[in-house]
Amino acid sequence: MKLASFHQFETEKMEKRRRSTSSSSSSSSSKKHDGEDDAHSHHILHRPISPLLCVIVFAVLIRYLVSLHPYSGAADPPKYGDYEAQRHWMEITLNLPAKDWYRNTTSNDLTYWGLDYPPLTAYQSYVHAQFLKFFDPESVALVTSRGHESPLGKFLMRLTVLSSDLVIFFPAALWFVFAYYGGRSRVRREELLWHLSLVLLNPGLILIDHGHFQYNCISLGLTVAAVAAIFVEKDLVGSFLFCLALNHKQMSAYYAPAFFSHLLGKCFKHQNPILKVAKLGLVVLGTFLLIWWPYVYPLKGAMEVLRRLAPFERGIYEDYVANFWCTTSILIKWKRLYSMQLLKLLSFSMTLLSILPSIIQQIRSPSRQGFLFAMLNSSLSFYLFSFQVHEKSILLPLLPASLLALDEPLMFQWFMNYALFSMFPLLRRDQLLIPYVALYMLFALLYYCPFRKQDSSGNGSVNGWKASAMALFLLCSLLLHLIYLTLKPPEKYPFLFEAMIMLLCFSQFVFLAIYSNMKQSKLPSRFVWIDKKKVL
Repeated sequence: MKLASFHQFETEKMEKRRRSTSSSSSSSSSKKHDGEDDAHSHHILHRPISPLLCVIVFAVLIRYLVSLHPYSGAADPPKYGDYEAQRHWMEITLNLPAKDWYRNTTSNDLTYWGLDYPPLTAYQSYVHAQFLKFFDPESVALVTSRGHESPLGKFLMRLTVLSSDLVIFFPAALWFVFAYYGGRSRVRREELLWHLSLVLLNPGLILIDHGHFQYNCISLGLTVAAVAAIFVEKDLVGSFLFCLALNHKQMSAYYAPAFFSHLLGKCFKHQNPILKVAKLGLVVLGTFLLIWWPYVYPLKGAMEVLRRLAPFERGIYEDYVANFWCTTSILIKWKRLYSMQLLKLLSFSMTLLSILPSIIQQIRSPSRQGFLFAMLNSSLSFYLFSFQVHEKSILLPLLPASLLALDEPLMFQWFMNYALFSMFPLLRRDQLLIPYVALYMLFALLYYCPFRKQDSSGNGSVNGWKASAMALFLLCSLLLHLIYLTLKPPEKYPFLFEAMIMLLCFSQFVFLAIYSNMKQSKLPSRFVWIDKKKVL
């Protein structure tokens, strides 16, 4: 009995040792596999940086070449154009106290390009004005500098846009790419460079900022940085950066529903949601208070700024923008038939209703890709249905579409084609036809380069009747390009060709909005926020 008992004890001991060895081997194998994933991710992000530098240098060179062409309002008195507006804001912020920047005074005639962007734009104008004053004080002299167009002044103004791009948009784009793909082990370095190239060489942004002349690179760059911060779990930093974007250009509110719903959805998944919401709220309030401090007391100052930010007196639409109100005005004369109050209510209701499905999806199931789709759907809804939209506002939905380029390459290409086409009349008036064609061709070369993503799921290619329909629409856009450049419209309908371009682009934007909302609705209906450590 003792011998049998001893034999049983030895058998159990050997069995425990075998299980322990097996468990240790399995653990070692798992660690090895995880280590390989980490090493692969590190390898992608830390390869030799020469190709990356080439992309950045090339993007800077393209911006410089575009800046050699004319700008909005060049040699076109008495009010010139957007170039003069930006220069005038520098003149005003440099020579007048902050309390008079948004107020009509003898030195600040608001009918002549009065400031109509939030305070951060005014502070940016002040900083750039100091730079111009040092090298060319005549270009920012009070009153006497109106319409100033000296070669040195133009060079310095162009330089302020390029430096803003380099300081804000370029680092934000790099941060986004590293944050979005840092945890993926199946993304090739070439694909990352391809995506980064598409973001940095966005033809629409380059043509408007470095051709037409604006500073969208600041607000859009801050937005991209906010997205990257949220992707690396720095929600408070992301909220702060997005508040900066909102306070630079009020159109950044196009993204606000996406940021709100995504962060709220993440808060609901947190162990202490009330505390997390309180922290985010304090960051938002603190950032706004800091930026608006010169106008907080007395309250009259803040109201003067707010009235400048919401120019309802211009009407529900202006020019031939490819949105719902302008397109349907061919049949329904909105401005003539309905009051301003009713139009504001209709615009708000339709914008909110079109955004609602996207908001609900992100509150229920916040995810990285869902967040980007929510940004696209929200901004596109604002573009299509909100009050007083400009042609240049298409840059806002175009940004999240570019951030989704590796996941949805065909959608991005399709969107880029018609976003550029919708701005074609504006760019033609600015005499930017050559850079428009050159950047269009450059985009096509980049999109079809050998390193682009080969998507077997169907997101990168089409066939059958879909391909035929897309080819037909592209042919229509090509013909309209040629017609606009070569023919004169009938005297009775001087804006006939602009209306035709508007109709075609509007139809494609509606189709893209439906497609994008469907893609977001089909995302997994569970919390899929990617955190590599938690998954492992």
